[in-house]
Amino acid sequence: MSDSQTFRRAFRDFRDGFSQRELWLSLGWQDIKQRYRRSVLGPFWITIATGLQAAAMGVLYATLLDQPLSEYLPYVTVGLIVWNVIQASILEGSEVFIANEGLIKQLPSALSVHVYRLVWRQFLFFAHNSVIYLALLVVFAVWENLSFASLLAVPAMILLFLNAMWVSIVFGIFATRYRDIAPILGSTTLMLFVLTPVMWTTKTLQTQVGAGDRARLVEIIPTFHYLEIVRAPLLGEPQALRHWVVVGAITVVGWIIAVLAMKQFRSRVPYWV
Repeated sequence: MSDSQTFRRAFRDFRDGFSQRELWLSLGWQDIKQRYRRSVLGPFWITIATGLQAAAMGVLYATLLDQPLSEYLPYVTVGLIVWNVIQASILEGSEVFIANEGLIKQLPSALSVHVYRLVWRQFLFFAHNSVIYLALLVVFAVWENLSFASLLAVPAMILLFLNAMWVSIVFGIFATRYRDIAPILGSTTLMLFVLTPVMWTTKTLQTQVGAGDRARLVEIIPTFHYLEIVRAPLLGEPQALRHWVVVGAITVVGWIIAVLAMKQFRSRVPYWV
């Protein structure tokens, strides 16, 4: 076996990449500044765009589904904020090495640097969008529903970004080798958005006669569980243990696949890009 295809080299790549945090922290922040260069509001356009989208969809679907706006708008807004992280992990993750072709070929750094950079950038987006959630706490008195159980949102967010890392590694490596994977993931993500209760609620189905059993079908959608472990504590809603179990199991399996992919294909990525 080649020395480049060992677990030792794979774990060393993760360690070396993390030790170069000054590089990926700077690059991730520069990505955001570059996107909003010469803009008066700068990165806060991220917050404004997400807020307007959530407001438009929240008002529309609350009317169509006959839901109280004070409950439905926070539900949709938090769902969109979390979904943006999930979507970026899949779509941008599949392009993470292709988009950094120049740096990979010219800069002697660990491959994981580009993954850390992507996840850091998504965390900054998430932090900017969290301002909307803070506004909802006051405007719709969401804070009245919060309890000590709401602190579970912190480990839930950590799990969310840990999964964003392995998703970026796995999809990034295989999409670099097989370029048809990226457009397939684009279509799959759109389908997941429709199937995942971001804009609709399972409670609505459960209250309809004969729809309770059909509402349980959403349990087979992995993204539903990620959404619930973050959204429920942030809104002060009851949390089900099964969501944590599913997310925990996927996280373990996902990281095993990511480590195996790094072990086997890490040294080939510079040739594939």
